[in-house]
Amino acid sequence: MDVARPVDTQSQLLAKILDLRASKAQVIAANIANAETPGFAPSRFTFEEDLAQALNQTQGVRLTASHPGHINPGAGSFHTVTGKVVVEKDQPGIGDRNGVSVDQEMLDLSENALLYETAAQLYKKKTTMLKHVISGGQ
Repeated sequence: MDVARPVDTQSQLLAKILDLRASKAQVIAANIANAETPGFAPSRFTFEEDLAQALNQTQGVRLTASHPGHINPGAGSFHTVTGKVVVEKDQPGIGDRNGVSVDQEMLDLSENALLYETAAQLYKKKTTMLKHVISGGQ
């Protein structure tokens, strides 16, 4: 482990996942808050595929550009994953043309909360282990 960077890659990944899950929860909450707004189109926050792709790239051969003017060879790192907000404009609503399904949003919110809590517990476990090692096993 690099002394200048006291947190390992797994902890950095868990922190990134927590940030992305928090952003997803904000988008879902905005959808729920606008469930009765006429003409509102719900949004989706996606990052899972981008994160999986970045993780797969880091396990294989890493490409690098030898000159700043060269084309970017790809993300190569999960640190660059930011997620995307996609507005679902093609969702016809009932009467008021609102495309939000509160049941679906609540399901998405529950799933996201469960995955957030899992990542938070894993992060807590890693920091507890690090504290144990630093204290000399006391």
